[in-house]
Amino acid sequence: MRSVLLVEDDIFDTMTAEKSFAKFNVPHQLLTAFNGEEALDLLLGRNGAEPLRPLPEVILLDLNMPRMNGIEFLTELRAHPDFHDIPVFITTTSGMDVDRLNAEELGVSGYIMKPLDFETSSDLSDSLSLLEKLLN
Repeated sequence: MRSVLLVEDDIFDTMTAEKSFAKFNVPHQLLTAFNGEEALDLLLGRNGAEPLRPLPEVILLDLNMPRMNGIEFLTELRAHPDFHDIPVFITTTSGMDVDRLNAEELGVSGYIMKPLDFETSSDLSDSLSLLEKLLN
């Protein structure tokens, strides 16, 4: 089954993403990790986790998380040859230019301000780009 990996530490933001996926009939399984370390464990099959295969088609990544934040995760993800090309969309409450620039330097596909809502996002073009990737 096609999947999306949501790396998010806030349960309410996770529920909002789940509702948006259901509302738009996104044909992907939504997998979740609480922080960057958990996401790497899932991708690499570490700490007793089975490696995710097939790989997720898209990663939705929060920036501000405990243990390993989004930029740290993205740096490790881009350094790994098997994961380098997975499209990553940042989902965050941070409107700081430095966060956006750091993410863009690491090759993100989009930067979406929370909550993840395909209809009312302030970053509508990135939201629609994400929706298009998921529906094709």
